[in-house]
Amino acid sequence: MDRRLIEAAQKGDVHQLLSLVKDDPFLLKAVALLGGETPLHIACMGGNLNFVNELLNLRPEFTKDLSNEGFSPLHIAAANGDLDIVKELLKIDYNLCLVKGKERRIPLHYAVINGRTHVIGELLSACEDSIREVTARRETSLHLAVKNNKFEALKSLAVYLKTYDKEYILNEKDAQGNTILHLAVSRKQYEVVELLLDENFVNKGKLELNSLNKRGLTPLDVLLSEGGDREIEQMLRLAGASGVENMNLDQQAMQTENRTTATQDASAHGLRRERPPKPSKKLKDYFKYDKTKDSPSKVRNTLLVVAVLIATATYQAVLSPPGGVWQDDFWPTSNTTAINDATNPPAHTAGKAVMGTKNTVSFGLFLLFNSIGFFMSVHMLYFLTVNFPLQLELQVSLCALIATYDTCMGAIAPNGILSLSFVILSAVMPFLMMILTKVARDYPLRRRRCTDPSTSATA
Repeated sequence: MDRRLIEAAQKGDVHQLLSLVKDDPFLLKAVALLGGETPLHIACMGGNLNFVNELLNLRPEFTKDLSNEGFSPLHIAAANGDLDIVKELLKIDYNLCLVKGKERRIPLHYAVINGRTHVIGELLSACEDSIREVTARRETSLHLAVKNNKFEALKSLAVYLKTYDKEYILNEKDAQGNTILHLAVSRKQYEVVELLLDENFVNKGKLELNSLNKRGLTPLDVLLSEGGDREIEQMLRLAGASGVENMNLDQQAMQTENRTTATQDASAHGLRRERPPKPSKKLKDYFKYDKTKDSPSKVRNTLLVVAVLIATATYQAVLSPPGGVWQDDFWPTSNTTAINDATNPPAHTAGKAVMGTKNTVSFGLFLLFNSIGFFMSVHMLYFLTVNFPLQLELQVSLCALIATYDTCMGAIAPNGILSLSFVILSAVMPFLMMILTKVARDYPLRRRRCTDPSTSATA
């Protein structure tokens, strides 16, 4: 690499960079051909934001290059905690979060190793799948946080896992079969163990307390084999942890009990073979949502598509109601009253719904349930796009969509009272949807709390 270019990158001298590129337009392309370290690596190492921005404009391909040590520019920025540079790099491509460097480590791993909590949040918001990535030693980000004594980084990761229902990652094992609880008790990290057993950070039952590593040891066995710690041991036992010997005894007792029960059932009812699942059940299981495999980002995208389809269908139903709309005005006179109703339709106005004129009840039900579907889909669109860019523009668009829907609904309703009722209802319904969905989700939780035996006993 040209020595002058290296010096410009180290100093963050944008003017010198532009001068060099002007003198030799192929300078940066020649750097790419050499491979290894690029000016972008050097600029990220020095934290030169303006120089980084200029390089990204001239040569965005540098973002994916690895240095001879196996670092991408985002690896370096994440390790150094340069949040502004991290944001600029992610603007080029969010998938930079998944670029693997030395030992298959991604930028999130280096942010955790160095305890850059502010960068951790930015990387996770840019790419949720990065939390699942493991190193060549099968270490998750949580393993790295424990191994490098980065408690605050571990705490931020635990909060993220609980918030987005990914707590199964807490039980992932490294190449030695150790979970983060194995590592924490091995290192006598009291605050880490306390954090993992705290229901404010990890939901009860989500953490496997008796998982076995490749040596066949539970976390409690690991603790006792390395000298023990009375306080940590007490915390583990109170949470339900046990050693391998106790686990084997419990399993033997359970197996004996199961065999006895199976024998009694067989003698009473005869042995029955378990039926293979039906094809319809297999198909349902194949396509149903699995929170351990399906990422929230993919689910959100799917829900957005479904919500848009429902909003489109319900909006179109109001534009073209069943039976269509009257094309002319008609008011019966004394000359037409004696004529058969089959040849003379009821009084109507052009643009009003035919169904509303002939069957007011059916038309009212149609508008009611169609409006529920429309406003619920609009609520889903708003809910799924919270914190998206251009939020103001999106909200204005949704409000305009609701206003046009209300206008159209009021215009086609033939009955003045019916039209006014639905206009008022449509004004209230968007807020009603938010309240009802929140109550519907929260009520079962409150009910379980009220009926929880432990809660009642404490009270």
